[in-house]
Amino acid sequence: MDARPPLPPVERVLAVDPSLRGTGYAILERAQGAGARGSTVLRALTWGVIRNPPALLHTGCLVAIHEKVRDLVAEFSPTAAAFEAVIFVQSYKTAIVLGCARGAALLAAAGSGLPIFEYAPRRVKQAVVGRGGAEKAQVAFMVRALLGLTETPEADAADALAVGLTHFQAVDRAKLGVAPLERI
Repeated sequence: MDARPPLPPVERVLAVDPSLRGTGYAILERAQGAGARGSTVLRALTWGVIRNPPALLHTGCLVAIHEKVRDLVAEFSPTAAAFEAVIFVQSYKTAIVLGCARGAALLAAAGSGLPIFEYAPRRVKQAVVGRGGAEKAQVAFMVRALLGLTETPEADAADALAVGLTHFQAVDRAKLGVAPLERI
């Protein structure tokens, strides 16, 4: 018989802030009961931005986004994916391009069998900063503070980290019966 205590449950989320030229991504992990006196340990395993150069055709950008998200799933084995929801844009062309970038990342996550959730930009800012109209610099500062990072992540990566934090908050609310967790 194994006398070791069972490992605490671990949740990992792939968080994505999609954009054609600068898609933010992050992998966050939360372990229940792994900290001092059984507290929750929350940490960012990786984060960054998928940079696509201006000379790269849109189709090349979509392939790069899809491949990076697929690679992140393979390397970190997340248990869920969280995406920033589509934002209102005044140009239909911009909306289509953003939708394509989002679709490339969504397809990689969905193809891996991950449950996928989405959060509106205002909800993400509210969850992390406490104000839905927060500036990008405020989001980056709070992400750094909440995750105990040694440096402030660049804006797109900070947004992805914030999406991941929002997802964990939404999971907690759902467990309490406060609000349902809605998959897309």
